[in-house]
Amino acid sequence: MMEEIRFDSEYITLGQLLKMTDTISSGGMAKWFLSEHEVFVNGEVDQRRGRKLRHNDVVNIPEVGRYKLVGPENGA
Repeated sequence: MMEEIRFDSEYITLGQLLKMTDTISSGGMAKWFLSEHEVFVNGEVDQRRGRKLRHNDVVNIPEVGRYKLVGPENGA
């Protein structure tokens, strides 16, 4: 089951997504989390907390969940 994450800006960062999904409790934990766990963005491992996630991106955080990003389709 894939959960939808909605946002109103052009993009959100991977660090913001981790916080929005309660995977981490603070933004400062993002770098540590990404160094210790594999996170897949559109099927590829990505460890950049500043990675820009846009409309229709899919993020898979093993043992946490799969998320489809739903934002402005025209890039705001």
